[in-house]
Amino acid sequence: MVSVGIDVSKDKHDCFIVTSDGEVLSDVFTIPNTINGFHCLLRRIQDCTSTQDKIKVGLEATGHYSYNLLGFLLDNGLTTYVLNPLRTNLYRKSLSLRKTKTDRVDARTIAFMLLSDASLNPYTDTAYHTEELKSLTRYRFDKVKERAKLKSSIARLVCILFPELEKLVPSLHIASVYALLEEFPGAKQVAATHLARLKALLETASKGRYKRDMALEIRKAARNSIGSWMPAKSLELQHTIRLIRELDNEIAEIEEQIQSIMDELHSPITTIPGMGFRMAAMILAEVGDFSRFESPDKLLAYAGMSPSTYQSGQLKNCYPHMEKRGSRYLRYALYNATKYVCQWELIFAAYLAKKRTEGKHYNVAISHAAKKLVRLIFAMEKSGRPYCTSAA
Repeated sequence: MVSVGIDVSKDKHDCFIVTSDGEVLSDVFTIPNTINGFHCLLRRIQDCTSTQDKIKVGLEATGHYSYNLLGFLLDNGLTTYVLNPLRTNLYRKSLSLRKTKTDRVDARTIAFMLLSDASLNPYTDTAYHTEELKSLTRYRFDKVKERAKLKSSIARLVCILFPELEKLVPSLHIASVYALLEEFPGAKQVAATHLARLKALLETASKGRYKRDMALEIRKAARNSIGSWMPAKSLELQHTIRLIRELDNEIAEIEEQIQSIMDELHSPITTIPGMGFRMAAMILAEVGDFSRFESPDKLLAYAGMSPSTYQSGQLKNCYPHMEKRGSRYLRYALYNATKYVCQWELIFAAYLAKKRTEGKHYNVAISHAAKKLVRLIFAMEKSGRPYCTSAA
């Protein structure tokens, strides 16, 4: 067994090669983060090993810095392991009481950790190729979060400029309200406009839902409004609406790309009632290759949804909290998917109601239903079969 530890950084990578007998085949050497550097590493590995040797290559999950090197190693048929930095950090501390951390030390730590930990699973081509889906789902997540902040700004600005408007419409975040505020960003502007112009704008933007009566009601409220006349806030409101519209178009474009990838994957979990393609895509992207997990419990732990454990002497944690380690994106997708599945699937709805009758808070009950959903997803991905009621 030959272990290769690589400490990844932006411009260079530190590498260390050792055998399972502890023989150092190549002390720590540095390669540049270039194609020539990658080939230099490959030649060094080939020079130090024979065809009979089993080679393990390990590197930490360092985001985008490791992605190109990881692809190169997989393309060249090397069994590669991507390690959690928290795990390698704890392993390094267990080797010495001294507070020492350098790139050279990290390369050695990774190499020896590969030899000592038999529970590690190699990174697969399946997980590597789902990176495209992961990039899209996380990009969409960030865009939706950005849009939510802008929508909060809309509510804040309307409260200053035309607070009465919120009580006249079902939501501030509909096309007709945005069209109104973009052209007349404040109560004073609405009050001064001609009724025919206001009626035409609302009728067009609402596709005929709002007519003269709504226009009269809005203008009457504007003329009696306590809203302030603040041109700077009005300008901010107009710009915020434009930014939200741009984000809507960008999110729609991202979702189109996600949908095309999901159509190619043909994942059975999309057949679960209430499981939308967006949350399904995020779950698949964050999990990667389901073969990495031996059981649903391992998948739960990866999502950070396992209960934490604390026991010392006679002391035991009676109310264990969720660990919340692992992929926060996966936890987000599982929780949101569970809420909709509990609405559309009778078995999950009954299970949620049962937990609520036991006195559990709604969020706690949802977490139990999410664990049930994880077990279902795991079984479906392993079997490849579509959803049926008995599977739940």
